[in-house]
Amino acid sequence: MKILFREERAQDIPVEEDFHCSTLQEDIEKTRYALEIAYAGFDNATNFDLIDCYIYEVNALLKRYKYLTELAEQEKQAVPELSPKSPIRALISHVFG
Repeated sequence: MKILFREERAQDIPVEEDFHCSTLQEDIEKTRYALEIAYAGFDNATNFDLIDCYIYEVNALLKRYKYLTELAEQEKQAVPELSPKSPIRALISHVFG
């Protein structure tokens, strides 16, 4: 079997990249949002492999959230307050006391 391979040069398309440095507050908000998505995925997962995946993801995001909030406290920045009904509040208080 003969395989033909032809390489064409890609056209130089200008790409506008976002080099915006995110602030600590934005990182905390993004992590909180990712944690809510992971927690919702865990609630809806039925496959054992997906359940394990979401457990690891939630644990990793909780550690990132804890790190970012501690960093914000060291820099004396205001840490956004979680709503009382947030499932993340229960997880953080359960895992980190």
